[in-house]
Amino acid sequence: MKLRRGQRYFAGILAVGMMGAGLAWAQAPSQPSSQYQPKFAGDPARSESEAQALGYMRVVLRAEHQYKKRHDKFAESLAALAGTGSFTKRMANSTDRGDYTASFRVHHEGPNHDGFVLTLTPKHMDSEHRSFYAEDDGVIHGDDSKAADLDSPKVQ
Repeated sequence: MKLRRGQRYFAGILAVGMMGAGLAWAQAPSQPSSQYQPKFAGDPARSESEAQALGYMRVVLRAEHQYKKRHDKFAESLAALAGTGSFTKRMANSTDRGDYTASFRVHHEGPNHDGFVLTLTPKHMDSEHRSFYAEDDGVIHGDDSKAADLDSPKVQ
């Protein structure tokens, strides 16, 4: 008798769970929302593509600052930066970043003559694909009408 009662109990739980799953499935939107969902409080991205581009920039900027702490200078190429922090060789080997193209160059201006410029340029610029620019100060700038530069609005 106990076994039958346990089986009925289990069947009841299973039925309720299946009904709940069916109800959740029936209420799920048939189309995924095309509106960007921020990844964290204060997320400045306007789209998934921008979120990925900004994430890449943050990884490069953190790695450059870690590299500078170890070597007393910034890395002169993305390849030299590979293996620092979470910046990988794979990230260094390709300038193709999905909807964006990455560009990195050193510049020898300023008081210490040691710095770099990182840009991410969208393949198609629009309101959800701004261009981005950052220097060794770590500030990311963005522009939705032209290639971003130091005078473009700050993103972070």
